[in-house]
Amino acid sequence: MTASKTPQGILVPARFPATAIDAIYTQAENAGVDVECICLPDDPEARLSAELLETITAAYFGQSTNLTHARSFFSAVRKAPNIKWIHLFNAGVDHPVFSELMAKGIRLTTSTGTTAVPIARTAIAGLLMLSRNFLGWQDSQRRKRWEPMYGDAQPQDLDGQTLCILGLGTIGSELARLALMLGMSVIGVRRSPQRGEDPVDEMHPPHVLAELLPRCQWLAITCPLTPETRGLVDKDKLLALPKGAGLINVGRGEIIDEPAMIEVLRSGHLGGAYLDVFAKEPLPESSPLWDMPNVIISPHNSSMSRGNETRIFNLFLSNMDCWLRGQPMRNEVSR
Repeated sequence: MTASKTPQGILVPARFPATAIDAIYTQAENAGVDVECICLPDDPEARLSAELLETITAAYFGQSTNLTHARSFFSAVRKAPNIKWIHLFNAGVDHPVFSELMAKGIRLTTSTGTTAVPIARTAIAGLLMLSRNFLGWQDSQRRKRWEPMYGDAQPQDLDGQTLCILGLGTIGSELARLALMLGMSVIGVRRSPQRGEDPVDEMHPPHVLAELLPRCQWLAITCPLTPETRGLVDKDKLLALPKGAGLINVGRGEIIDEPAMIEVLRSGHLGGAYLDVFAKEPLPESSPLWDMPNVIISPHNSSMSRGNETRIFNLFLSNMDCWLRGQPMRNEVSR
């Protein structure tokens, strides 16, 4: 793209740091294009003028955008007649608004991979808490009881146990790497075949998942929600796991049949679960999961890290440079 007389508007979040705006201007200057950063109004009742909306050709939906500002952001995006590209801080695009935008010809890029490290570390922390009986120790602490473990009550070593990871993208690969460091065997499940750099012992396609589960002491879900993965982990697959197996879900709640999962947890067939995502969020107070002694719950926070915004913004800057130069961008969502 060549420099234009009228600057291209880049919509950015409210309270956007001056240093970030400077970085955008520097990147655009290096690409030979004039841009103008248009900050979303801090006041949720305020609106951008029609003149400003017409200049917007791209937008950055950052992690710091709160719920109120998110509504304002997408309201502005819908009204901007010339917008061509939006970069999203999130990885998932299953919300209907994204299909709506793509139907208008707007290109979307995601921040897939930027939160892989904190998510994988949170998932492995949940696995370690379940495997080392932290929930039992916390219960004893609440009751002020000294209850050491002896004999058969002692936990099994993780060395030699098998972890099946459903979805071996950036998150699943990082989780696999950590699990291998703990001495576990790792089975990856995804549509594409194994590559040399994949940190797994085995790779299999999703249609054989049920056949793999009987030899897996752990099942971790790290895949996105798609028509193929919705409800994929049903009651039969949960019962296919060995008795006492552990479940980790940092993907999407709808991938698991939640009522079936609750039933299998209650029966004791599942030894425990760490759950960051749920079929309905926020998790209703009426959900029995809150009170289950073998369940760890986090409020869709497994990705939270103060370093995320920097990683996401750096990816946006890289993609902006590619976009301004007419080159392919990373993580573009296909139709």
